[in-house]
Parts: sequence; C-alpha cells; structure tokens
Amino acid sequence: MCGIVGLFTKTDALRPTLGRHLSEMLVTMSDRGPDSAGLAVYGPDTPGRVKITVQAEDPARLTALAIPEAEVRVIDTHAVLTLSGDAAPAAEARLRATEGLRVMGTGARIEIFKEVGRPADVARRFALSEMQGTHGIGHTRMATESAVTTDGAHPFSTGPDQCLVHNGSLSNHNSVRRRLARDGVQVASRNDSEVAAAYLTHAMAGGRDLGQALEAALDDLDGFFTFVVGTRTGFGVLRDPIACKPAVMAETDDYVAFGSEYRALAALPGIDTARVWEPEPAKVYFWEA
Repeated sequence: MCGIVGLFTKTDALRPTLGRHLSEMLVTMSDRGPDSAGLAVYGPDTPGRVKITVQAEDPARLTALAIPEAEVRVIDTHAVLTLSGDAAPAAEARLRATEGLRVMGTGARIEIFKEVGRPADVARRFALSEMQGTHGIGHTRMATESAVTTDGAHPFSTGPDQCLVHNGSLSNHNSVRRRLARDGVQVASRNDSEVAAAYLTHAMAGGRDLGQALEAALDDLDGFFTFVVGTRTGFGVLRDPIACKPAVMAETDDYVAFGSEYRALAALPGIDTARVWEPEPAKVYFWEA
C-alpha cells in the first residue's frame, strides 16, 4: 500500500504554488506508507542548460563537488547542478562513478527529492512547499518489494526529464529487467517500479510518445499497478486491467490532479466544481502542454 499524488497545471494560475499543493497532497497520504517519500517537480528551464539532481548520505560531500562550470544548489542531502548541455553527459558519468553519490534525475526541467522518512519530514527538509513549476508527481511508500532505503524510494527517473511513481506490484519485473539488459538498459535498484520506469524510457527512446509507451505497457507488464508518469511536457496515468489499487482524478480549466484517495485532492482550489472520476482500468490518460 503506497500513496501517489500528481498535479498538472494547464494555466499559470497554480504554477507559483505547485510545490505547496503537491506537498499538502503528499502529506495527506502519509498513512498509506510512512517509510519514505519523494517528489519530482518540473520547473522552468534555461535554453542550453541541464539540471542534474544528486544525493549524498553525507551532505558535506555536496558542498565539495568540483564539477567544472556547474552551478550547485544544495538542499539538505540533495544538490541540483546546473550546467551546459554539452558538459552534462561527462558530469553525470563522473557523478555516477563517485562512491557515496546517487544521481536522482537529469533533464532541462526536472528536479527530484526523495528520502527515507515520513512525507511531512521529507517535505520540510527539502522545502518542497516553496517549489514552483508546471507539474509534478509524488509518492509515499510502504516498502513491500525492497528495503527501506533512498534507492528504493520513488519517484524513479531513468531518462531525461522523465519519472514514474507506482502503487502495486509487478509479477514479471525480473523477466522485463533481463529483456531491458539485453537491449543495453540497466536498472540500478531491485525495485520493480524502477523496471517500469526504465521500460517506459526505453519505449519512448524507440520513437513512442508517453501515451503510446503506456499503451504498450499493458501488453508487456504483468501485475497490479497504478502508474503516474511525468515527462518534460506531459503527465500520464495508467491502471492495470483489474485496477484493484485505489485512484481518483479531478480536472478543472486550470489543472488535472491525481490522488490515491479523494482526500488528497480535497483542498485543491476549485475542487467543488471539478470533474471528479475514477480512472478506468487499462485506459491511458495523457495530457501534454
């Protein structure tokens, strides 16, 4: 049992307060899983620049990062490095090869913050309520498939500006992991959710858009699951054909919101007049800016 939230803005109205709304939604889902929590926010981009979010058990290591020409913003156990797109691949490879550091995600717009602990504590540590952007997704976890660690926390990002949160369990994640490995795609953690994230990234690298990748997942991924996925400009939701995991959505002229339970959406502005529904089984929901 885990809790998922997501918010995709259609207009400028909520973008300055995106982090506040997502944080409140995430904290509301705390009793669905207090082991770890995380949030991915899609903020403004700068042409030609790439962000790399990195985590360290010892925050002192982040202040000592020596990446040429990188602007470094340290937030608790995470740092966001901003540098030119040309320099980013070498910097990312260096960070991934450095013991004690974990790359959480990369892209022009995405920033990911996740840690072990209750959602309220994670939100406070990273000042999530102060973040701005167009859309974001969050997750609070009850660990059932892997250990309670930062590596096992959601969201998972396996491609530029792409991430996924998952409620449920995949029965064939090991076979999918092996298939991805044969195609040169490595999954770092033992978490089945990261396999799903890598599957979608691989599908999109092959030319599919997010909606098409989610459609393909219905054939290739077995188990019970609800996925909420973010890309640089998009927001997608998919439930398995049985749809045994709870889910509710709301839409107004200003936003689309997702929550594992309605109470996660109850404080959103305009919710009283929103169209509220339970997403159908095996149906792809996909919005793009």
